[in-house]
Amino acid sequence: MFTHHHRFPPEGFPGRGRARGRGADTSPPVERAEVAGWFAGRLPDEWFTGPVELVIDRDEITVIGAVPEPDAGEGDPAAARAGRIARFREQTRGQRMAIADAAQERYGRSVAWGASCGDARELFTTLSVPVMTRLRQPERLVLDTLVDAGVARSRSEALVWAVRLVGQHTDDWLAELRTAMAGVEEVRSRGPNVG
Repeated sequence: MFTHHHRFPPEGFPGRGRARGRGADTSPPVERAEVAGWFAGRLPDEWFTGPVELVIDRDEITVIGAVPEPDAGEGDPAAARAGRIARFREQTRGQRMAIADAAQERYGRSVAWGASCGDARELFTTLSVPVMTRLRQPERLVLDTLVDAGVARSRSEALVWAVRLVGQHTDDWLAELRTAMAGVEEVRSRGPNVG
């Protein structure tokens, strides 16, 4: 199990100490504040009860907003929240698609949507992006062990499981890394424009 005292990636990790470049087919970095401002300006005020949550990576922008919680009366509150999210999804589909098209044109990323209502949260259609990698025998054996033990049905599913596990156990480190990367991006954006 990883703790905040362990260094990650561990010694011997194939990418340790080397910066990885972005491939030619990936979208350029975006400034989070600019994306947040753009969506704040484009989204109808009545859709959400506050600012949206944005999750941005190289392939996708996910926009998640809180919708007003319904008065369930004598009904089941969980069912009322699920119904409110479903209504929001149905009633805003056309406008969300138009905003997503404009955002994709501007930022070069697909847009996924989600809504929360009280403690209910639902993500609408999101990307599942294939990621190709080459693994040596020791790494393949790890995946095969997970498959053989019934933890995963395939090597692909075992790799997803491993990535999620690393994400759960290195949250502090990943947050620190993302903050550092955001600082670099902010400094880079203030640099001279040589284009």
